[in-house]
Amino acid sequence: MVAMDLAQYSLFLLLVALLTVPAGRYLERVFSGRAVTLERVLGPIERGIYRLMGVDPKADMNWKAQVWAFTLMGLVGAAGLFGLLMAQRWLPGPPSAQHLPTPMTWDLALNTAVSFATGTTWQAYSGETTLQYAVQMVGLVTQGFLAGGTGLALGMAFIRGFAREEAEGLGNFWSDFIRSVLYVLLPLVLLLALALVGQGVVMTFRDHLATAPIQGGIQVLALGPAAALEAIKNLGTNGGGFFGANGAHPFANPTPLTNFLGMLAIVVLPAGLTHTFGRMTGRRDAGWLLFAVMALIFSLGLVGLHQAEGARSPALPAAVAQGPNLEGKEVRFGLAQTVLTGVATSNGACGSNASMHGSFTPLGGAVLLSNMLLGEVAFGGLGTGLVGLLMSAVVAVFLAGLMIGRTPEYLGKSFGSWEVKMAVSYALVLPAIVLVLSAFALILPVGRAGLSGNPIPRQFTEVVFAYASCATNNGQSMGALSVNSPFWNLSTALAMLLGRFATAAFALALAGSLSTQRRRSVGEGSLPGASPLFGGVLFFTVLIVSGLSFLPALVLGPVAEQLSVRPAETTSGVVR
Repeated sequence: MVAMDLAQYSLFLLLVALLTVPAGRYLERVFSGRAVTLERVLGPIERGIYRLMGVDPKADMNWKAQVWAFTLMGLVGAAGLFGLLMAQRWLPGPPSAQHLPTPMTWDLALNTAVSFATGTTWQAYSGETTLQYAVQMVGLVTQGFLAGGTGLALGMAFIRGFAREEAEGLGNFWSDFIRSVLYVLLPLVLLLALALVGQGVVMTFRDHLATAPIQGGIQVLALGPAAALEAIKNLGTNGGGFFGANGAHPFANPTPLTNFLGMLAIVVLPAGLTHTFGRMTGRRDAGWLLFAVMALIFSLGLVGLHQAEGARSPALPAAVAQGPNLEGKEVRFGLAQTVLTGVATSNGACGSNASMHGSFTPLGGAVLLSNMLLGEVAFGGLGTGLVGLLMSAVVAVFLAGLMIGRTPEYLGKSFGSWEVKMAVSYALVLPAIVLVLSAFALILPVGRAGLSGNPIPRQFTEVVFAYASCATNNGQSMGALSVNSPFWNLSTALAMLLGRFATAAFALALAGSLSTQRRRSVGEGSLPGASPLFGGVLFFTVLIVSGLSFLPALVLGPVAEQLSVRPAETTSGVVR
């Protein structure tokens, strides 16, 4: 690892650590009802929304009401976006019809609506050849705010389960959601969008531009209001690009600075939630331990992906591939920025990729896939990343309790049969979705029809990667699958729905049970929730639980591909 690359990784993690405290403190103020400066301007708007919705922001909601509100918000958003997509042909505005050759079929519209409503932003289409600007702005940008706001509201309700004592409710979902959008996402998106425009990200409603390049002929340049979508896709940990090339497109992500800012936008708020958790539970040391575990997993991903992509491709002769594997990567970003983006997005429930993942080495692709299969707990999605790590903490203290013969406890809250069942059910959702749907896709002819001509292990990886991305609401793909078909559109939509709402139901059910408990005093027999010992138990629990579920799939996919690749040999300059 060269010094410059290491410096970029270290600077990124240092900035995340420095921003964790102010971000966490601000989030705690927003959701505890304490005054924030923006209320002077946005307070009347907030109160007007409550009156319009008929919502009492002070009314406490139990976990069942929280699940219903969370699910209702997602389904209503999906239905609205589906209707907008199906009506696109009658909407006015650019780009012109000749620039939109991809038809919006009902199954593609359903898949896209579910994708953006769940914060997955899995895209079975290319934005510049499929969607009008009006749909991008009114439909996709709006859903970016809604999905990010509901995810943050879920995270806050879950934190209250650990923070409250003898309480029936977890706060008010609608208040948390509205305050998420008004006081967190909206101001940050405005600032980030202005910074992106200043760096050259396009923000125009002009139609596609036909130009005459110096080599002759006509080249059509896709334009559009990209900066608005680019900002919320990262801050809301949604992903989904305005253009088909996503973050690799020069009009959406033109410079290393815009890429670096985008990755910070993905990570900072989820990282700040660890500090919010510490403040709300009165155990800031426990919050920092969660941050440390996240940072450790993130750092290991950086090392693994850098090593995998930093070596020359074994499939190419040494005379051709002397340096790192730069196939499918943007030269303006280089290896370090590509690695940073890959790890941040695969860990962050954000498909804002800036390279072609199908061109990664087998082990490089395995790192990205493993990050998702771990549950995206290294910072993770907005709200959902902290939920995933805390659910793993419940499993960790349960296993530790079994080893010493004591009732499992964490931060003074005990875990009985109901809590353990919810945590285990949460952990089983991801493997159930990924492995079952992958099996059907590989067995059925309609599933295999989407496979490319790659070797069989790579095809297997592509399928597992696709369903893992959808089930974790990430949205990335390896790019070789042809997924715009009824089978793939419907099966991936099912994975997105289950990955979003089933996991939320189990998490909120556990939080609701914890909120009714009285906090117990921590004794000598309790496992300290902020000790290095507990950090190690939590770290290895995350690895072991995921490994037990997915190690065979990793062996059959990227590991088998790596073992099957042999360096190309040369004799007198001729490749054999």
